[in-house]
Amino acid sequence: MAVVASAPGKVLMTGGYLILERPNTGLVLSTNARFYAIVKPINEEVKAESWAWVMEKLTPFFFLLKKNFSDSRNPFVEHAIQYAIAAAHLASDKDKEALHKLFLQGLDITILGSNDFYSYRNQIESLGLPLTPESLSTLAPFASITFNAAESNGANCKPEVAKTGLGSSAAMTTAVVAALLHYLGVVDLSDPCKEGKFGCSDLDVIHMISQTSHCLAQGKVGSGFDVSCAVYGSQRYVRFSPEVLSFAQVAVKGLPLHEVIGGILKGKWDHERTEFSLPPLMNLFLGEPGSGGSSTPSMVGAVKKWQMSDPEKARENWQKLSDANLELETKLNILSKLAKDHWDVYLGVIKSCSVLTSDKWVLHATEPINEAIITELLGAREAMVRIRILMRQMGEAASVPIEPESQTQLLDSTMNAEGVLLAGVPGAGGFDAIFAITLGDSGSTLTQAWSSHNVLALLVKEDPHGVCLESGDPRTTGITSGVSSVHLE
Repeated sequence: MAVVASAPGKVLMTGGYLILERPNTGLVLSTNARFYAIVKPINEEVKAESWAWVMEKLTPFFFLLKKNFSDSRNPFVEHAIQYAIAAAHLASDKDKEALHKLFLQGLDITILGSNDFYSYRNQIESLGLPLTPESLSTLAPFASITFNAAESNGANCKPEVAKTGLGSSAAMTTAVVAALLHYLGVVDLSDPCKEGKFGCSDLDVIHMISQTSHCLAQGKVGSGFDVSCAVYGSQRYVRFSPEVLSFAQVAVKGLPLHEVIGGILKGKWDHERTEFSLPPLMNLFLGEPGSGGSSTPSMVGAVKKWQMSDPEKARENWQKLSDANLELETKLNILSKLAKDHWDVYLGVIKSCSVLTSDKWVLHATEPINEAIITELLGAREAMVRIRILMRQMGEAASVPIEPESQTQLLDSTMNAEGVLLAGVPGAGGFDAIFAITLGDSGSTLTQAWSSHNVLALLVKEDPHGVCLESGDPRTTGITSGVSSVHLE
């Protein structure tokens, strides 16, 4: 019986750079762009004569698994498999026989990534199609990906896939971990919030193992917001203390993996997450400007270097930025409450403002509740403007293009469009896709405006749900492109 699990990509709306240090917060939105992992047995039957080999050799069995990866190794997939199997070994102390049977059947793992994780501008332009979401929607699901030829110079240099910055490695790692843990009986994705075999919720188990796998695959302990978003969905996030994974970084070189996982699951995970989503009738849009992606690690490194060289100025900038982030969060939360308490008025205001530029919104502040809603809308815009200014200042001080000039011009024109509440560079910034938050039905006007500026509006929307169990294979019949397969037997 195949198990299909999926995990979403993310957009870090606020908290870029700050989220690397506790207790700074970030607002991260999960999206409808998802990675899928399909796990099923290779062989339906188990040969009886294999049992002697199992009982003699398969302790701990995950060290003896033969990994038949495709042309290039993927450390995120490999670590996800290793640590999920280690957790299964740890959880099956009382019922190893059932687990051994699953492994004697072999594991067939198929990984699928939504098109929105990758850039398809080249394909669309080569087909002579306009840069619109409608053109993107004509591509087959999980379409084959064009490599970035500019990155493939040199005999030993592998071509790179152009990405859109949605956190593909975190979503992929989480999907593989979740699918394997469910298939191996460690968690129950049909009811993941209940307490499971390790004395915490199954979602928490998926989170801890996914974070461990992802960080070790990266070779460093990051903030973890992308994995947390892939597991739990949209949220307000404060990172865990890096020390919680320092044990794994050291122990993985000497201890059996199931002992490492045991330590991880017992560790003090002190991250904080609070439910968060956009207020009603607000929509997330992403636009790909076609100027190439950015290297987040190198940009983060430059900012850290600046922090050390000018700590006083860095602290001042970060405090102001933290205050502005909090102000935006507060405004959005107030708008959510106003929508709940005064839905009819809220609906009318959003509908009216969706066809106007922000300088005309105040014309509809004719009643106290209308005025309160519009005040919060304008306050959210002002907070975003301050965030962008402070991010640009940090980039200039650190000599990195957090909001490059080309992005600044694009964002300014975006924020001046009808029905646009916010616009910015997500996460670490740079030349990845920009985001916009629109009101009501104004999105089509924005995507047309972007197209005229050579910006491709993606099909990504906010979807507040995290990792989940799917009812079946997401591919349509006969579609195999864009699929990566792993076989363990």
